[in-house]
Amino acid sequence: MTPEQRRLQIVGHVRTGGRATVEQLADDLGSSRETIRRDLGLLDSQGLLRKIHGGAVMPEPGVFAAGREDPFHARLGRNVAAKRAMARAARALFHPGDSVLIDTGTTTLILAEELAQCRGLTVITNSAAIAALAAKGEDGSVFLLGGEFRRGGQECVGELVLEQIRQFRTTHAILTVGAVGPEGFMNYDLQETQVARAMARQAAQVTIMADATKMDHLATFQVGPLAMARRLVSDAVPPALASSLRNAGVELVTTD
Repeated sequence: MTPEQRRLQIVGHVRTGGRATVEQLADDLGSSRETIRRDLGLLDSQGLLRKIHGGAVMPEPGVFAAGREDPFHARLGRNVAAKRAMARAARALFHPGDSVLIDTGTTTLILAEELAQCRGLTVITNSAAIAALAAKGEDGSVFLLGGEFRRGGQECVGELVLEQIRQFRTTHAILTVGAVGPEGFMNYDLQETQVARAMARQAAQVTIMADATKMDHLATFQVGPLAMARRLVSDAVPPALASSLRNAGVELVTTD
């Protein structure tokens, strides 16, 4: 288990029970109490939970404004079961010999764990965490795109990344977005949007992964119209939006 995975599970434990003790977390996760205390301190500093004597509780209700996306670590512990189901459904779409561009996101991070069970994939990503997970797959290759490093999402962005993406042609691009609506696929971050657009241009087909919380929302930056995607993987899609997607030729892969 990586530190990122352990912290994701810590947040999940605290969110489920409302609070958790250091001893409970150490026993459940097979980690030392000192490691758990360090994790709680880090997660507290990121606003994901509130560290108290002997354990942690959930923080006060949200401080993030509408029209903005919460920090990466804040999203790691949300809708984990739905994202895991989506990742398992998506895994069946890819086969040995496929080449895949994957952008950074909490959903694609979970997908990378599933793709590590596949053989013979070539994975190209701007996420250090996704690269590390994908590298566990057998008979495959992993390319990590380098550029300006963002610690929060463990990702690289910027012109250097865009230049490197242009050197690849792949069978698939797997993208996660901040919002899906009749207007298309959207993100809240400009540099992440630029990466997603570049990956989509270099792939024969695009798979979008977005859980139900992203549906029928607007975000600041347009990744592309609905027709840019070959398929959308989600846990649930509202009927009207599902109709718009199908009219645009998008296949829906849902877990509901």
